[in-house]
Amino acid sequence: MRGTPKGRQVDPAALAEVQALLGETPRRRDLLIEHLHGIQDRYRQLSSAHLAALAQEMKLSQAEVFEVASFYHHFDIVKEGQAAAPPLTVRVCDSLSCELAGAKDLLARLPAILGRELRVIPAPCVGRCETAPVVVVGRNPLPNATPETVKAAVSAAKTACPTTRYTGYLAYRKTGGYATLAKCLNGKLDREDVFKTMEHSGLRGLGGAGFPAGRKWRIVWAEPAPRLLAVNIDEGEPGTFKDRWYLERDPHRFLDGMLIAGWATGCAEIYIYLRDEYAGCREILEKELAALKKAPPCALPPIHLRRGAGAYICGEESAMIESIEGKRGMPRLRPPYVAQVGLFGRPTLEHNMETLYWVRDILEKGAEWFASQGRHGRKGLRSFSVSGRVARPGVHLAPAGITVKELIAEHCGGMAPGHAFYAYLPGGASGGILPASMGDIPLDFDTLNEYGCFIGSAAVVILSDRDRASDAARNLMAFFSDESCGQCTPCRVGTVKALQLMRKDDWDKDLLEELSQAMADASICGLGQAAPNPIRCVIKYFSHELK
Repeated sequence: MRGTPKGRQVDPAALAEVQALLGETPRRRDLLIEHLHGIQDRYRQLSSAHLAALAQEMKLSQAEVFEVASFYHHFDIVKEGQAAAPPLTVRVCDSLSCELAGAKDLLARLPAILGRELRVIPAPCVGRCETAPVVVVGRNPLPNATPETVKAAVSAAKTACPTTRYTGYLAYRKTGGYATLAKCLNGKLDREDVFKTMEHSGLRGLGGAGFPAGRKWRIVWAEPAPRLLAVNIDEGEPGTFKDRWYLERDPHRFLDGMLIAGWATGCAEIYIYLRDEYAGCREILEKELAALKKAPPCALPPIHLRRGAGAYICGEESAMIESIEGKRGMPRLRPPYVAQVGLFGRPTLEHNMETLYWVRDILEKGAEWFASQGRHGRKGLRSFSVSGRVARPGVHLAPAGITVKELIAEHCGGMAPGHAFYAYLPGGASGGILPASMGDIPLDFDTLNEYGCFIGSAAVVILSDRDRASDAARNLMAFFSDESCGQCTPCRVGTVKALQLMRKDDWDKDLLEELSQAMADASICGLGQAAPNPIRCVIKYFSHELK
């Protein structure tokens, strides 16, 4: 006669450890990823025993817990019989900007230098492309890393992410911070006037999609309450780091705009989704949200800070919402759109962090102030994340519509010494690749579409005469094949097959185009739809590199 039910039994000791770790924290399903982080932070890994215990504690099936934990890159699952996770993991960013700066050499040399007791692994873009190559020791990102600096950080046990100097709550209030929000809540600013100002400013979503912000606010406001606001700071597009840049310097300007947007659209609660790689930003937000809530300038809605777990796909709005709900980050089929049925099934205003960063300035200085900033017939300002072969990589605030040649000359100090401008990525990994001869195209929404490219989040990567666009495309496709969530066949299989074809010296152009068309037409979300852009650009503009 069987003494226990079938399946894995819950270990009493593991259950006691999980219960002690969770304490009085609610066991809601939407907190599953937060609880997984808590276990891994404490034990450096997710053991089968702890996963089973967490499932019982949260009244979920073990399969549900395991499928979520195994979806995200940053969770280390150690099964029974496997060796325990190493005491320290060293991640070497192998994104395009870091590869240009020597990441492959670091990956090859570090294991022998650091020893076998540590784990050295490649990592997708960590959002610090301006200081490439970047190595993350534990949670400590090392800029312009060398074998020597990595070894020194490991030896000194410098594994925590250092925080930067920034404008804190009290200093921000002294500059008039949250005054506009207070006017909104006490009736001195009318909601309709706010909508009109946002619409006339021309501000569009700065996460990549470019949907007009003011129009989005009207759409969500028209939906039935309760409504929710979800802020996307996943920022996983290779070459993009502007959100981190602003959070490390002026976090309350973003929080101010977030609260104004929440008021304007009548959102009952706010969820901030921050990528796990930004440990320093998380410390800043936790501290400043606590200061804001301790001495609020006015009544505040509940604000929840949620932590990603390493999944590029969660930059897609519906995948992010799935992740906030404690699930795998799988994009949803649309319609319905998230403005209608979003987070927890409620109408949801989804915004990128930088979009909200500009709200206060636009409302204080007026719509015309922002709209008049453009160049070459375009409107507004853009924060360009520039990396690669330039003298001064970094976030450069410039007029929308500036050309890449103007951007390099006026903001980046020209090309890096010894390098000549050869090609550029106008919109990160998925935005395509163009030759330097096409460097006079205004950089803004809709201006690049006819060339098979788009600006996206304005992540500009500069290539020189020492680089090859075809090599860059291989790097990007390797990223896409690794980051595909696997939900739809065209993307899951297409990215892998494309990479195999691209690794050959002689590209089968007809087959690659057929594959690209299938991915663009049939993929569920933007990852698969845009993944062919680098392929098509190389074939169209850099055919001289191919046999």
